[in-house]
Amino acid sequence: MDKFVIHGGRPLRGRIRVHGSKNAALPMMAASLLLHRGGRLVLRNVPDLADVRTMARLLGELGVDVQRSGSSLALTVVDDRPVRAPYDIVKTMRASICVLGPLIARRGEAQVSFPGGCAIGSRPVDLHLKGLQRLHSRIGVRNGYIMARGRLRGSTVYLGGTFGSTVTGTDNILMAAVLAKGRTVIEHAAQEPEVQELAHLLNLMGARIEGIGNHRLLVHGVDRLHGAQKTVIPDRIEAGTFMAAAAITGGDVTIENVHAEDMTVVLETLNQMGVRLEAGTYTVRVNARGLKRLDPVDVTSLPYPGFPTDLQAQFMAILTLAKGISVVTERIYPDRFTHAAELSRMGAEIRKQESTAIIHGVPRLSGAPVMASDLRAGAGLVVAGLAARGRTEVLRVYHVDRGYDRLEERLSSLGANIRRAKDAAATATAPAAATA
Repeated sequence: MDKFVIHGGRPLRGRIRVHGSKNAALPMMAASLLLHRGGRLVLRNVPDLADVRTMARLLGELGVDVQRSGSSLALTVVDDRPVRAPYDIVKTMRASICVLGPLIARRGEAQVSFPGGCAIGSRPVDLHLKGLQRLHSRIGVRNGYIMARGRLRGSTVYLGGTFGSTVTGTDNILMAAVLAKGRTVIEHAAQEPEVQELAHLLNLMGARIEGIGNHRLLVHGVDRLHGAQKTVIPDRIEAGTFMAAAAITGGDVTIENVHAEDMTVVLETLNQMGVRLEAGTYTVRVNARGLKRLDPVDVTSLPYPGFPTDLQAQFMAILTLAKGISVVTERIYPDRFTHAAELSRMGAEIRKQESTAIIHGVPRLSGAPVMASDLRAGAGLVVAGLAARGRTEVLRVYHVDRGYDRLEERLSSLGANIRRAKDAAATATAPAAATA
């Protein structure tokens, strides 16, 4: 297994370009399953990530040939009969559940293992299944697999849950509804930019979706979809991670290929901390030069357009060094605080109370060995390590590799002292294949 070795204390300087969005690319790749044999989907600006490679492998099992050329993927359906998404692939990535809707819609049947992914608390798929049942799919569970079949018919589907709208649930129901007979109304649909991009792609493929970007989507079912080409939007979570890294190190970084309008709450949070921001058409400059300590703020993760849960760990890292008390409340995944204990190993003062963390800012963090328990927790620990005194080792970085392409090289280009190394102890005791 690999680890990151970081010697903190260097302000980041320079320019960096954001890659395409992982969370947009994965369901867009799954949309290829809606095509007939010979149908072809071309996606540009697709990041080269572990999760993208996992989705490509899964689609290969389902009859889709996936070819990469630079940052583009060409997905061609060579066999439209397979319906089984196997456990050994699905267990490693929660986004695998996105194949469920298109399989039922196009092939009339799906056998999809219950998904895995990051250990950030309970993330049930009950809304996915209830939504598909509303579209008249017959759902069962056998030997750890979701078994679904039936000819879909339009209906009204409500996707509101305990912690707000479900993003992957909206993706699944949307892809199922585009080929369902009649009209489907999706109430309390997720509004995230990544969901909107999937809807725009489906319309390019011949679907008829109205209300994109709203909580209420109207889908008029069509008989058949065709191939299309689309560019994946920039990754707002990757952009926010670089912003956090610049802010915590007192840096001055211009981030390119970013849609600032998708990150209003993130930019406002940095502004409240005292960070100077300059937003251009597709760039954001984050300037924290000369700021000895940032101001404390309260952060609450919420569905879009609220603060993204996927940036909660990175911003908690910043707040460990703020000059006062900050409160971080997690409304999406209340158990998503595994990074708090690791930050405490670095000298942070964090007290957790159910879904809230109270952070007393300290003057400095100290380098220490810490462990990434999930993708975004790992990113948060890297952000903390960039500012900590001394040497920080972030273990289990295969989690980080799921969502960031060569993160250590890109941070090094901004002046960070970070490198990838083998974790000899972990490698000696690791199983044959680690899951993310």
